[in-house]
Amino acid sequence: MKFVIKHEIKGRIRVHLLLPGMSFREADVLLYFLEHLKQVQTAKVYEQTADAAVVYSGEREALIRALRQFRFENAAVPQEILENSGRGLNVRYRERLIKKTVYYLCRKWLLPYPARCLYIVCRSLLYFKRGFGCLLKRRIEVPVLDMTAIGVSMLRGEFGTAGSVMFLLGIGDILEEWTHKKSVEDLARSMSLNVGKVWLKQDGQEISVDASEIIPGDQVVVHMGSMIPFDGVVVEGEAMVSQASLTGEGLPVKKDMDGYVYAGTAVEEGELTIRVREVSGSTRYEKIITLIEESEKLKSAVESEAEHLADRLVPYTFLGTGLAWLFTRNVTRALSVLMVDFSCALKLAMPITVLSAIREANAFRITVKGGKYLEAMADASTIVFDKTGTLTKAQPTVKEILSFGENSTDEMLKVAACLEEHFPHSMAKAVVRAAKDRHLEHEEMHSRVDYIVAHGIASYIDEKRVVIGSSHFVFEDEGCNVREEYRERFEQLPVEYSHLYLAIEDKLEAVICIEDPVREEAGEVIQALKREGFGKVVMMTGDSERTAAAIASRIGVDEYYSEVLPEDKAEFVRREKREGNKVVMVGDGINDSPALSASDVGIAVSGGAAIAREIADITISADDLRELLTLRRLSKAMLRRIRQNYRVILGVNGCLILLGVGGVIQPTTSALLHNASTIGISLRSMNNLLE
Repeated sequence: MKFVIKHEIKGRIRVHLLLPGMSFREADVLLYFLEHLKQVQTAKVYEQTADAAVVYSGEREALIRALRQFRFENAAVPQEILENSGRGLNVRYRERLIKKTVYYLCRKWLLPYPARCLYIVCRSLLYFKRGFGCLLKRRIEVPVLDMTAIGVSMLRGEFGTAGSVMFLLGIGDILEEWTHKKSVEDLARSMSLNVGKVWLKQDGQEISVDASEIIPGDQVVVHMGSMIPFDGVVVEGEAMVSQASLTGEGLPVKKDMDGYVYAGTAVEEGELTIRVREVSGSTRYEKIITLIEESEKLKSAVESEAEHLADRLVPYTFLGTGLAWLFTRNVTRALSVLMVDFSCALKLAMPITVLSAIREANAFRITVKGGKYLEAMADASTIVFDKTGTLTKAQPTVKEILSFGENSTDEMLKVAACLEEHFPHSMAKAVVRAAKDRHLEHEEMHSRVDYIVAHGIASYIDEKRVVIGSSHFVFEDEGCNVREEYRERFEQLPVEYSHLYLAIEDKLEAVICIEDPVREEAGEVIQALKREGFGKVVMMTGDSERTAAAIASRIGVDEYYSEVLPEDKAEFVRREKREGNKVVMVGDGINDSPALSASDVGIAVSGGAAIAREIADITISADDLRELLTLRRLSKAMLRRIRQNYRVILGVNGCLILLGVGGVIQPTTSALLHNASTIGISLRSMNNLLE
């Protein structure tokens, strides 16, 4: 690609592409390419000027070399990203704002006064329709106030004032709609699927393939805890499917033979084989857009309170207008109160603040499914962490395999990987990765695999029952035992590792020792969360008391619980809520799902099970617990801005009313300053909360 450098400082560069023009598609392709370069921190592409601004770390020459080698025709970009770009939306609304302003100025300067008055009268009919609609429903709300202000201005012959009020109200409507749609579409894009590998069923075998290779008619197997990657019809199996992020249903739905399933939902329990109907991601994107726009999840309590307060203030504005006329006997001064109300700014600025916070969170790769979850995050006093994959690294590693029978360690690892590869747990991924690193290729040797949440996996190989999982599952639930000649070796298992036990026909055959190191940032983050106002930080794990105690003391949690089951985590969350605490639950596995669902804010972290991401209210894609601090600070900043907006709205509009009643400014000026301040506050609300 040919380009010139327009501006450059250390770590930041702006280049201009030598192109006759840049389409939306080309801009999105280039942005996707830049954002996926390892040295690029942030990037923006401006299609109007064919410029790209890049903030990078590392070697400048590596970035320049990558740009030189870039070709639009060779770039591989997911189709749904191109189909659902937000660039067209920005251009449409920008053009609407420009056209509305130009038309208003042209009418004001070029149209004869009688024609301008006729236009204003016709235009006002829309506001009268809305106002009378509220009155017919016996409600005195903002449309009634708008209608009255416009109507009184026209009755007094001040058509210019009426036109200005309608123009500023129209500008406010466009800005509100623009910000809302952009925030919703940003959120929907972040919630859209990003499927990598799927299990294709061919000749009775499950084969792991790229999702891009699937075509309509293929059969795909979806295991428990996994996301359903495509729309399709169930041809085998039975499962409970969570559809919360798609339909808003809180309870899982049973799916069996001939049932229709949707991309993006998750298998909570059971297993399904589906015949693929639709491979495009656009269908799910449109459904998410509809869900978000209709869902009350976007409404935080402060946002809803602002809307209700806005409507409740309207009668008081009318009362103030009447009192101003009663005491001054001056219609002009009374109109100054009518032209200025608190409700417009309240109704506009608060939702924009919330949606802008959601959009800003998305820039940190944090997906928030509704404003009320940010508010709850700001107010929460208890935070609960799962250990494995959350406080510990997302990629534990197999350090040692001990054989307790005649089979070789490689053979046992092969069997373990064959079973574990179907399930999205960090320990399972470690086993599969270890087999791959040792080049242990395996065929599907087993029959149907049964996954017992928080315990382990059971199946049959050559008609022999095979189980793998925790000590409790293998020895207590399944009744397996250790051969006498290996008893001493078993007693000397290395204590510094977590253990997976593999048994065949009730006899222990191998123990897989897995290193599950604590994240480097875990202790630092927990102390910082306490400084941010969390009164209780809790760790819960299925590990032994000895392991849990060691980790708890190392990272500084206030409480810890060992050898817990999924229902124990959920019950702890419910108990904290009964005591009046707002609770945040952070987890990544299938066994965390009940607690995620029960909490005020459920947070799923990077690399977790699909069902956890499906149920969670917030997902963090970055593999760094420090983003929890970002989330807490962002949510607090959102509430601070909302409170600041309250004060500014009350202060500015209160001053305008006093100036109008005092005769210092005319109603026309009051209306202009009121609407200008409303738009100014709203524009400020669009700014990033974290600098």
